[in-house]
Amino acid sequence: MRFTKMQAYGNDYVYIDAINQKLPNLNLLAKFVSDRHFGVGSDGMVLICPSTKAFFRMRMFNPDGSEAEMCGNALRSVGKYVYDHKMTDKTEFTIETLGGIKRLELTVEDGVVSNIKANIGKPIFDSALIPVKTDKDTFMQEKIEVLDKTFEVNSLSWGNPHTVIFVDDVDSFLVEKYGPAIEHKLEVFPKKTNVTFAQIVNREYIKIREWERGTGETIGCGTGCASAVVFGYKLGLTSNKCVVEQIGGPLEILYEIETGELYMKGPSHFVFESEIDVSHIIGE
Repeated sequence: MRFTKMQAYGNDYVYIDAINQKLPNLNLLAKFVSDRHFGVGSDGMVLICPSTKAFFRMRMFNPDGSEAEMCGNALRSVGKYVYDHKMTDKTEFTIETLGGIKRLELTVEDGVVSNIKANIGKPIFDSALIPVKTDKDTFMQEKIEVLDKTFEVNSLSWGNPHTVIFVDDVDSFLVEKYGPAIEHKLEVFPKKTNVTFAQIVNREYIKIREWERGTGETIGCGTGCASAVVFGYKLGLTSNKCVVEQIGGPLEILYEIETGELYMKGPSHFVFESEIDVSHIIGE
């Protein structure tokens, strides 16, 4: 099986062409393709599959083998993968995800994708669809007690639940202490949640750290960046256009007010490509 490991501006994923090869036992394969078992530093596995609704279909799996919905950084790098691997010659196309149909625009330099802009659609605020246990329809600025602190949380979904908590100093925040405690607060988040801790530096600049459910702290999260800008704007704290700084680097976010659509833009790059024998995993 041939794979590509790509750093999706903060998240390291293993990308696999699932159009030209058959891959059974995907949950076992996803467990194998992780930094726990594979040793390549992967946050998860992304399959590029055929689609009847878009140009391609993206399926993403967590290191524990479960199928995830959508990650903005992983989505953008699918665009780089299919272009650089000559699976398409188009620089604008659609990707089917569990979070809906997403649109990509690629910037190409010397035949290689250097920048990816993704329209990840409209955020979902309906608390019944996120889902969260609350009496509020949109779950904005609700207080929850976690360990020794009380946080004001905001929640939405891009196909997977995201919670944003604004803090004064994100660099010194104890992410490893409070991240898992919030993720596992099942009386509020019955399906667990990704947690974005965000610091508003100014109206056009936000810094985040991300606790990803089932994975731990990551060095970047595209949908986490998007969620921080959405709530920063809705709470009157930021502009609708911000640069969001992750540990993995900055991402440009535009929350289009008239349409409700959200765009993210930034580079991505290959780490390496190789082949592995997974016959004992997929049953060949």
